[in-house]
Amino acid sequence: MIQQFYPQVQHDYRYELNKDFNFSAAHFIPHDEAGKCKNVHGHTYFVNVTVAGDTLNDSGFLVNFQLIKKLVHGRYDHTILNDNTLDFNDLQSENFPTTEVVARTIWENIQKYLDQLSNKPKCIQVVVRETPTSYVVYRPRKGDFDGE
Repeated sequence: MIQQFYPQVQHDYRYELNKDFNFSAAHFIPHDEAGKCKNVHGHTYFVNVTVAGDTLNDSGFLVNFQLIKKLVHGRYDHTILNDNTLDFNDLQSENFPTTEVVARTIWENIQKYLDQLSNKPKCIQVVVRETPTSYVVYRPRKGDFDGE
């Protein structure tokens, strides 16, 4: 993978972990404004996840890189995103699998996992690149984290 540079999140945490990976998936956007994207089509999505925190776990990790990849790649690779009714609901526009919603959903799934860890790291940014020239950045607000 070609190294990419992504927008940086300003934060006060001691550690910042970034994980790049990709997955291939198809989707469609069932809305009149979607144009050709109303038809089923596929992408190789490139994803960057940023996790930050102050405390390492007993193994010396903020979080294991492979676990972050598994939470996304294992869930979406070689799927039709619209078929994943746990994450995407064709009946509500805020849940169509647009790049924006995919980025938000990846954040939600990763943060749900991180909330269970004793060192409580935070996913502070998710970047999803749908094409070589188009990407979305999702950053949660402070109140989006469990317990804040």
